[in-house]
Amino acid sequence: MLAKGIAALLTILLAVPGAAPSGARGPSDLTVEEAVRIAGDAYIYGYPLVTMEMTRRVMTNVAEPQAPHAPMGQFAHHRTYPTAALPDAATPNADTLFSTAWLDLSKEPYILNIPQMWGRYFLLPMLDGWSNVFQSPGKATSGTLPQKIAITGPGWKGALPPNIREYKSPTNMVWIFGRIYCTGTAEDFKAVHALQDNISVTPLSAFGQPYTPPAGAVDPNVDMSTPVREQVNTLDIASYFNRLAELMRANPPAAADAPMVARMARIGVVPGQPFDLRKLGPEIAQALQGVPKESFARIMAQFKQSGVTENGWMLIRQAGVYGTNYLQRALIAAIGLGANRPEDTVYPISEADANGDPYDGSGSKYTMHFEKGQLPPANAFWSLSVYDASNVFAANRLKRNTFSSRNKFRYNPGGSVDLYIQKTSPGPARENNWLPAPDGRFLLVLRLYWPKQQAPSILDGSWKVPAVNKAQ
Repeated sequence: MLAKGIAALLTILLAVPGAAPSGARGPSDLTVEEAVRIAGDAYIYGYPLVTMEMTRRVMTNVAEPQAPHAPMGQFAHHRTYPTAALPDAATPNADTLFSTAWLDLSKEPYILNIPQMWGRYFLLPMLDGWSNVFQSPGKATSGTLPQKIAITGPGWKGALPPNIREYKSPTNMVWIFGRIYCTGTAEDFKAVHALQDNISVTPLSAFGQPYTPPAGAVDPNVDMSTPVREQVNTLDIASYFNRLAELMRANPPAAADAPMVARMARIGVVPGQPFDLRKLGPEIAQALQGVPKESFARIMAQFKQSGVTENGWMLIRQAGVYGTNYLQRALIAAIGLGANRPEDTVYPISEADANGDPYDGSGSKYTMHFEKGQLPPANAFWSLSVYDASNVFAANRLKRNTFSSRNKFRYNPGGSVDLYIQKTSPGPARENNWLPAPDGRFLLVLRLYWPKQQAPSILDGSWKVPAVNKAQ
């Protein structure tokens, strides 16, 4: 789920300052230049873990559930789509209702209950502390019959009740970021709410018994108003590395991360141990002060290499699972924490027409042409949404900000489809295909849920998003 549009992202790119002077020596014959390089890589490596933890603190710092917040070990259920009147989320989704929960598996596992979904599309991806999707139960992967799943921590060993599937998390921190398809009608909202009410997590020790989740503890020291990314980015290097080292105690690095862990140890960043900047000496300590700003600039610069751009549409194909591509992982944590795996969902985005000119709804009109049988290839459904310059829905007389596969379009005689993206009506005969554009700059996001993996497929490039052309 992208937090900002492309334009917003690129405007915050920072120039990377020159390297620190080389030649000076620190502990263990470590030069200033080497220390800065290691610290920068360590900052990028740890960015998702620190961001996940600070997001968790904000989202769970309440006494009782009230979406988007809920105490640890409880679900927060979003009951409606964001609207133009409630612009709380950037690039909001008008296809699914969200259900989210944060778990701490350090004491015991949790049992996730998923009710009968009656064939409805849903997805309950589970992210570890490093923001990797380690399991993704849903219609495409586990079906829509009732399910009970034990989510266990990395060090847990024990017996589970019968007929319980085990998903072992690589870390003790887990974020369940669920979505359930909803048509948006009053009747379907009611049906989805009933399903949400039957999704729950229960500690293993309380499973099979009457259980009332305890009230959450509210910490007045948690900043609930400053955006999480800003909170992370304003941490000084000592605070950042101290937090990272402590978090790695309960959220161990992967085996593939061993070379990075060894490098971090050279500057004193060791899982579970306090980080003491003073031990590196005054020259290195001073040089490391600029690492957060420099490293975040590197993270954001990765955006241009993070995916492919075709026909004016940017598509990121590596999300949700990253391996040792730490820079890509950090970028997604910065701009779209909670992103799904591409096989679950892809989100092409566009801010400019086929000629490369930024969209402008004030005076321009646009068309998007799909050849016969070439609507977005998704096993579940697709949607196309338009957002204003603030990356939120804009009000219009049709109350329409999204097209999806549930819309009934007007087809051309040969079976093709033209969509009209503009501020004013294209005429009564074409209004079924009209996506009202806001004044000024706008952004388009196409979503494919459970994209098809066989050609034509967006995953292998055998299907491409059509260009958006300015009407002549």
